[in-house]
Amino acid sequence: MNVQDLRNKSLDELNTELVALRREQFNLRMQQANGELNKHTEHRRVRKDIARIKTVLSEQKRSASDKKKGS
Repeated sequence: MNVQDLRNKSLDELNTELVALRREQFNLRMQQANGELNKHTEHRRVRKDIARIKTVLSEQKRSASDKKKGS
């Protein structure tokens, strides 16, 4: 997942993506607990993607609040 692609998405798209990644993270945890997880690197990928989305969301919120203060 590319950060530039995330920055071009709307808030609704980012929130939808975040919910999907959280579900995937939960499913991966359940697979690991049951001993069914084959790709152990998926945990890291999902965790980092969640962090990227949260970073972009906070950047957008900060820029929106800065615009309100400036006007």
